[in-house]
Amino acid sequence: MNAIETTGTVDAQHQLQLDEPLPITGPSRVRVIILVPEAGDMPEDAWTKAAANNPAFDFLKDEAENLYTRNDGKPFHDQR
Repeated sequence: MNAIETTGTVDAQHQLQLDEPLPITGPSRVRVIILVPEAGDMPEDAWTKAAANNPAFDFLKDEAENLYTRNDGKPFHDQR
């Protein structure tokens, strides 16, 4: 079984509206798992900002930690 992660919104009629079309041909039956944020969950932008400003990660600002250059990687071309 293959997995596809995507995002969407549940509308007022309790129907799931996906943000992007699925990269599969249909019609096809699928299994859907819906992850609903809990009331106390931090929004993603809030925790990424908190992590970026956390002094525990200050060592990553050290130039000696910058081990890779653009020449070390390979280009990524999204196949959507």
